[in-house]
Amino acid sequence: MNAQTMLKRGMLSAAFSLCTLLTTGSRAATPSVAPSLAGTWTLVAADVRHPDGSLARDYGAAPKGLLVIDAKGNYSLQIFKAERPKFASGDKSAGTPAEYKAAVMGSSTHTGTISIDPADATLTFHIQNASFPNWEGEQQKRNYELKGGELSYRVTPRPNGDVPISVWRRVD
Repeated sequence: MNAQTMLKRGMLSAAFSLCTLLTTGSRAATPSVAPSLAGTWTLVAADVRHPDGSLARDYGAAPKGLLVIDAKGNYSLQIFKAERPKFASGDKSAGTPAEYKAAVMGSSTHTGTISIDPADATLTFHIQNASFPNWEGEQQKRNYELKGGELSYRVTPRPNGDVPISVWRRVD
C-alpha cells in the first residue's frame, strides 16, 4: 500500500470517527422535555420584582408573547412590549437612536433547547440564538411552577437585583 492510499484511508477513518462522535454527542446532549411542558403557550404576564419587594410590569400593561416547546425540547420564545412606538420613517434601517432603543428594550427573544428537573422545580434554557447576543451559548436555569394550564418562572436576578417573572398560559 502506498503512502497516498494510507493517507486517504486514515483521513476517511478519522472523518467517520468524528461523524460518529458528533452524532452520538449531539444525541446525548439533546434534552427531552416533560410532556406537560410541550406545546404552545401565550404570555399572561411579564413582571419584575424589585429588591424592595415591589412588583411592576416589565413589558408594559399588556405584554404580548409566545413560547413554543416541542416534544424533543426545542423551543422558541418571544416577549414584546405592546406599547413599542413604530418607527416614524417606516424604514427599519432608518430608525432614530430612541426608536432602536425602544425596539430592543421592548422585546426579548431566544431559541434553543429546554430541559426540566421536576425534582428541583427548575427548567433550563440552553440558548442558541437570542436578540441579546450575550445570551447565545448560555444555559439559564429558572425556578418554575406548573399549575393546570399555567407556567410561571423567575429569571435569574439582573445586576440591579430585579427579578423578572414570566407567566404563560397553555394554548393547545
